[in-house]
Amino acid sequence: MYEILAREEFSESTFLLEVQHPLLAKAANPGQFVIVMVRADGERIPLTIADYSVARGTITLVIQAVGKTTRDMQQNCRVGDMLYALVGPMGIPSHIGEVQKVICVGGGLGVAPVFPQARAFKQRGAYVIGVIGFRSKDLIFWEDKFRDVCDELIICTDDGSAGIQGLVTDGVAQAIESHPDIEEVIAIGPPVMMKFCAETTRPHKIKTMVSLNPIMVDGTGMCGGCRVSVGGEIKFCCVDGPDFDGHQVDFDELMRRLDRFKAEEKQSLERWSRATNCRLQDEEPHTPQ
Repeated sequence: MYEILAREEFSESTFLLEVQHPLLAKAANPGQFVIVMVRADGERIPLTIADYSVARGTITLVIQAVGKTTRDMQQNCRVGDMLYALVGPMGIPSHIGEVQKVICVGGGLGVAPVFPQARAFKQRGAYVIGVIGFRSKDLIFWEDKFRDVCDELIICTDDGSAGIQGLVTDGVAQAIESHPDIEEVIAIGPPVMMKFCAETTRPHKIKTMVSLNPIMVDGTGMCGGCRVSVGGEIKFCCVDGPDFDGHQVDFDELMRRLDRFKAEEKQSLERWSRATNCRLQDEEPHTPQ
């Protein structure tokens, strides 16, 4: 059982949990993930490690409530509560090479997991350009954390309420124009975002690494649910990744696979919502007639 020490709300659907797990915090590296179970009969879900502290003995998870389990976590995971299982760190750590100049790109929820990589490159002595994107100013989080580890920070918003108006690809293009000596780009976010980041860097022949988070069950290469096509070869994201060469990933296939269980996911969420509503109604105090 792993205690939740802190919680922070970033938006109506995005929240942070800091969880106590000293051994995991000591072993964690940028790019790795964990498998989480809220309770013994719950679903196993993969979540990328957004931050970790050896001194505090904690790992940080930034979660977007979109399905049954993540909405359950949003509703029920509070400070002082316990997570039933927290397995990791899993996956191959990101390769933090000896590059001199790098762009670290995060879109939406991908902003959180790209932070450890930006920090690691900075600690290695690289010139780090951060490009982070949000729909609007109200959804921005961790700006101060990125400014602490980035030599330059480009904020992109869809509505132009902060930074430049546009997508993260606009920020990447701006950074490449200002810095023709960029050696590597790290991009984390929705598959379509990573796809177009890779297409933005392809003409410049800049190495571009992406972090994939496909459907995953066990996280140990046994189920095959997280398979992806990279350079025409089948890879398992959980044991061969999650980082891959963005210029080699078949993003169209990946996005089709992510849609494969949409109907089942919708049914599961509806059943959970009905059960939750019934439980809340039963817990409401009855007013005497």
